[in-house]
Amino acid sequence: MKTKPVSKKGIEIISLVTAIIIWQLIADFVIGNTFILPSFTDVVYSFITIVERGVLFTDIGISLLHFGIGIISALIVGIPIGIAMGWFQTVDRITDPLIEIVRPIPPLAWIPFAIVWFGLTHQSAGFVVFVGAVFPIIINTVAGFKSVSRVYVEAGKVLGCMKSTSLIRHVALPYSLPSIASGIRIAMGVGWMCLVAAEMFGVSKNGLGYKIWWHYYLHQ
Repeated sequence: MKTKPVSKKGIEIISLVTAIIIWQLIADFVIGNTFILPSFTDVVYSFITIVERGVLFTDIGISLLHFGIGIISALIVGIPIGIAMGWFQTVDRITDPLIEIVRPIPPLAWIPFAIVWFGLTHQSAGFVVFVGAVFPIIINTVAGFKSVSRVYVEAGKVLGCMKSTSLIRHVALPYSLPSIASGIRIAMGVGWMCLVAAEMFGVSKNGLGYKIWWHYYLHQ
């Protein structure tokens, strides 16, 4: 008699439940110190307590505001720069060295500058997100435009796209959209990590990162 195979979703659920059980056992019987490693039930209880106080959703909203400022700014700046670098060789040769000088600097190293330039404001937190998010967008946009096949460019010219703006709009941009979307996805992940870390380091007086550090400081 054949056994029924466990579905993919079932395997994922089993894996998650197993991880939670192991976490609970290690926290209770191995570590035994909620300050070092709180158990799963401790985390759930603390989460319920924070929700009941009514401040969690306010902090979520503020963090989303910071995130939105940074990501939208990165899109507005990163995509045009990436298009120019990917399509015009002269722009690429001028801009690429400057970007490669700034890009290796960790986003969190910009926190002191953000505080000096913007103070403890929403713009300050958004700036740190922007720094972390803009470079993946630029790099993937450049890669997408540089990978456009010459065949498509010549076909576009035959069909009437004689100017660079027309070729970019009707040929290069549609071809590069998957690469740009991939850059945006990476940027959102990096931006969120930068946001929480920046809020924890005091760039803002509100937000999830600030509250994480606050409750850690109070041993909650």
